Amino acid sequence: MEIEVTLAGGKRVHTEIKGMRIETDQPREAGGEGSAPSPFDLFLASLAACSGYYVLDFCQARGIATDDIRVFMRTEVDPEKRMIGKVGIEIQLPSDFPDRYRAPVVRAAELCSVKKHILDPPRFDTYATIDGKRI
Repeated sequence: MEIEVTLAGGKRVHTEIKGMRIETDQPREAGGEGSAPSPFDLFLASLAACSGYYVLDFCQARGIATDDIRVFMRTEVDPEKRMIGKVGIEIQLPSDFPDRYRAPVVRAAELCSVKKHILDPPRFDTYATIDGKRI
């Protein structure tokens, strides 16, 4: 898969993926306009959305209504590392959610492929080119 990034001025960056454009900006306190989510915001949102997708898929496969189900992700910063040290994902289920599926729906959310990539990260290879030649 190839993803193209263009530098859009200010602190804005545009990303083209599968024919769709994602716009990002930095928050005002980081010199941006705050006109769009930051790339890190999208990273976190992808983790939450992925968990939500697996909850949705689980429920749809069993004919369980999803109108009253919500997924919330909360993060805690590790003060020493100044990075996120804990991610909590809460699946709010309605009171009539079937008892036998309460633990399995949590296990379904754990299948998130974004989470799996964090736990077993890929190798990164960052480089520059000029006229198509690696420098």
